[in-house]
Amino acid sequence: MRAKEAERLTTLRLVTAAIKQKEVDERIVLDDAAVLSVLEKMIKQRKDSISQFAAGNRQDLVAKEQAELDILAVYMPEQMSEADLDAAIAAAIAESGASGPQAMGKAMALLKPRLAGKADMGQVSQRLKARLTQ
Repeated sequence: MRAKEAERLTTLRLVTAAIKQKEVDERIVLDDAAVLSVLEKMIKQRKDSISQFAAGNRQDLVAKEQAELDILAVYMPEQMSEADLDAAIAAAIAESGASGPQAMGKAMALLKPRLAGKADMGQVSQRLKARLTQ
């Protein structure tokens, strides 16, 4: 606020409002993992909005959403490298004994808590599916 960063201030207010809304709705106090899930949801919303606004040729709104996305990304943990992600997927496959696409749920159940906030779960799902269909 003192630095006069209006976009950053507005985005952080959106984050605190979303966290408080979830706490009020569920009548709980959010822990770090739940706050990360709120941030992930907000990031996913921004990415979806960017693609929709780009398709509608609204570059002004794309720029606004991209600025918010950049600010939100600062508060997320560092993303895993592709090699680390592949290693985690291989470990989950070995641990769950998954041998085909029908066992994808078992492996995802192991991966989701381990990779929360560290990787895009949509990308993890695609990589896991590709590994299980080979």
